[in-house]
Amino acid sequence: MRHRLATLPRRSAVDLRQMRLAGRVVAEMHEAIRGAAQPGVTTAALDLIGREVLAKRSATSNFLGYHGFPAVICASVNDEVVHGIPGPRTLQDGDLLSIDCGAIVNGWHGDAAFSMAIGTATAATQRLIDTADKALAAAIRAMVPGGHLGDIGAAIEEIVSAAGYGSPRDYCGHGIGTAMHEEPDVENRGRRGKGPALEQGVVLAIEPMLIAGGSDDVRELDDDWTVVTGDGSLAAHVEHTVLVGPDGPEILTI
Repeated sequence: MRHRLATLPRRSAVDLRQMRLAGRVVAEMHEAIRGAAQPGVTTAALDLIGREVLAKRSATSNFLGYHGFPAVICASVNDEVVHGIPGPRTLQDGDLLSIDCGAIVNGWHGDAAFSMAIGTATAATQRLIDTADKALAAAIRAMVPGGHLGDIGAAIEEIVSAAGYGSPRDYCGHGIGTAMHEEPDVENRGRRGKGPALEQGVVLAIEPMLIAGGSDDVRELDDDWTVVTGDGSLAAHVEHTVLVGPDGPEILTI
């Protein structure tokens, strides 16, 4: 595992109030985009919806301009795992769409992603999405005081492997707070009981990424952003920003 921290950063009550506000903006972006994502809609139109929510809530985007990224959402379709750039692409019936987006409120960040079928989902597509959601839920349940960072990755890995899916090794979750990406890396594989302890006040962005074909191989397109599966199979990506609370996990992006 790439992290080198002995202890994980913890947030104060004041910080958490701001992060909850940012998380609610992200959740509103998700709801609005889900409602609009249907056959015939372009991914650029979905990005515009995200911008409208941010403006309405007086929030800013942590995606727009990040290392030059040109949009407020990542819109990844079918074999695109993450970091798809919105544009003129028109969604088709049966497509698998993954949306990743974030918000900043008073200097504090929220970040979350979801995957959905456009129109009619095949059984294979729905199984992939359901497994991604199941892996995320299992990882969130592992975020309890006294647990370890490795518990999160192990929970994801067990579900992904049992389903016969792959997961890219060079893309993972992360710490989050006054920056969108903070230490530590939160791997989508791991060993239970290993890594820094999870203490009350720790906030992490957990994001399983699943590859239907079972391979871990991915490649980046010439746009220097979009990551696609190496075997051309479908991919799903889900994410929440989660607090280790006194009695267990609290999802901040719902």
